[in-house]
Amino acid sequence: MPDEGDLRAPGPRDHWDEVWDRADPDRVSWFEQRPEVSLRLIETSGVGREAAVIDVGGGSSLFTRQLLEAGFQDLTVLDISSSGLAAARQRLGPRASEVEWVEADVRRLEPSRTWDLWHDRAVFHFLTEAEDRAAYRQALNGAVNPQGHVILATFGPEGPTRCSGLDVRRYSEDGLSEELGPGFSLSDSCLELHTTPGGTTQQFLYTLFRRLV
Repeated sequence: MPDEGDLRAPGPRDHWDEVWDRADPDRVSWFEQRPEVSLRLIETSGVGREAAVIDVGGGSSLFTRQLLEAGFQDLTVLDISSSGLAAARQRLGPRASEVEWVEADVRRLEPSRTWDLWHDRAVFHFLTEAEDRAAYRQALNGAVNPQGHVILATFGPEGPTRCSGLDVRRYSEDGLSEELGPGFSLSDSCLELHTTPGGTTQQFLYTLFRRLV
């Protein structure tokens, strides 16, 4: 029986290790060759190349490589899975040493530093329990600088209801705004139809929030 302090979604660490251990990083459903929407929203945020950026649930995404190539110098990747982080480091090769790697459950994150921009593509929608979302918000509030930015990408109103064998929640702009609360102001948003490597289409909602002072 799990300890009462255990949190549930997005699934235990061994679930995600198993996903990454058996997956081709270029064939997972969330893979995208170039994260165009995320990169556009970073430009919209106005943060400079010196900004501290954390990619939550980064796995083996090519997002970090794109930021390095764009000249960003203070990058952190957080993931619950050691296998996902290993795949990410392997992708980057020698440039992996330019990134801070954090193996942690974001719901239990007690950050020793803060960041100017928090990027999460496809973690938050796995948090189906209210207590998990509250723990995520607590971590986010402790991690984002005043006037910092949050890019949050989840399945949209017409997105899937399950992913990687787990239930997910779908969101609208209003729904995400309510989740983050009055301390964050929505700056931009858009819907994207993401085509998976397997050829199916998933609706994503991308949002850019600014933290209020």
